[in-house]
Amino acid sequence: MEDIFVPLSMFGMVLGIVYLSIRKKERMALLQKGLEGDYFDKNKPTKKALNLKYGLLSLAVGAGILIARIFEYYGCMHQEGYFAMIFLLGGISLILYYFLEKKLKD
Repeated sequence: MEDIFVPLSMFGMVLGIVYLSIRKKERMALLQKGLEGDYFDKNKPTKKALNLKYGLLSLAVGAGILIARIFEYYGCMHQEGYFAMIFLLGGISLILYYFLEKKLKD
């Protein structure tokens, strides 16, 4: 298993370095044209939006564990269902966050 981690980490490191160098060149080109350097940061969510996102995700993960526990207690699901419920409700919460943020921006 360790044989695959070394090439993957090297590949990821090379991708990271290339990404950062391209990003720096883009920002320098913007500054040379007289535009603001924070052009790319305009679409970043605010702190309140991030708190909402992580709050919804935490709530959904907790609800997923609780629902999976209830299903396991009544014999409807085995232990492997925990991951399914966590990812299902976590994904639903992130989709809900997307629509809420879109509505707040409009």
